[in-house]
Amino acid sequence: MITLYHETSFQLSKELTNAYSTSFGMGIKAFSRSYRDSIYSVYAYVRLADEIVDSFHGYNKPELMKRFREETFRAIEERISTNPVIHSFQLVVHKYNIGYDLIDAFLTSMEMDLEKSSYQRNVYDKYIYGSAEVVGLMCLKVFVNGNNEEYNQLLHPAKMLGSAFQKVNFLRDIKSDIDERGRIYLPNIHLAEGIDNSSKKNLENEVEEEFRQAMHGILKLPLGVRLGVYSAYLYYYGLFKKIKNLDVNELLKRRVRISNFTKLLLLLKSFWQIRVLRIS
Repeated sequence: MITLYHETSFQLSKELTNAYSTSFGMGIKAFSRSYRDSIYSVYAYVRLADEIVDSFHGYNKPELMKRFREETFRAIEERISTNPVIHSFQLVVHKYNIGYDLIDAFLTSMEMDLEKSSYQRNVYDKYIYGSAEVVGLMCLKVFVNGNNEEYNQLLHPAKMLGSAFQKVNFLRDIKSDIDERGRIYLPNIHLAEGIDNSSKKNLENEVEEEFRQAMHGILKLPLGVRLGVYSAYLYYYGLFKKIKNLDVNELLKRRVRISNFTKLLLLLKSFWQIRVLRIS
């Protein structure tokens, strides 16, 4: 029965999410059950594309991304895929009317990573939109369950949260991006020039403002997802504060982490603030 394949595809997307990100896996567990499969599927889909670009060394990445793009849109058109991750994703696309424009922008940003090692400001903003902001918008489509009025009200905060998360990742992963991938994700900075505390500070100022704007949207999310999104917010903001306190030379030596125990404490803090203090 096709129902078994649907269920298995969602389960495999969940397994992939938990394997690649304990933070997001923990955050999704804080969602009401009705949201979880869909968000696992969105995350697994974007994770798979990211892995093609970042990890499939020694293989023809441009060809693999070309096939991934083609299979994505074919699956959406035909409503079926033999790739379980793409299959569960297309089910979510149809259920919540996720636009082709969002998916195309995401895939375009992934393809940009195959060619670019640094980004001028205008291209950087385009990359951030496709690689991070639209992912937040895909999730928002699920959160509001197709309500266009709510979607439009929360669109900007969702973009800001996705952008803030991505830029924190950039700061955290400066060392591995340079050493393993030959890329740098600070606008208007080239590898040959190197980075300094001034360029780090400029990006941190952007991130601080994006976190501030994102918070307004989090407080208006449906109760079934507010706890999970807020816990992710606290995790990334805690990571961000650790990064801000470090000299750029420290970031070039090691990857900043937050322990699983601390993640659990942040989740408990989120639960207390959302449920007891009645953030609304």
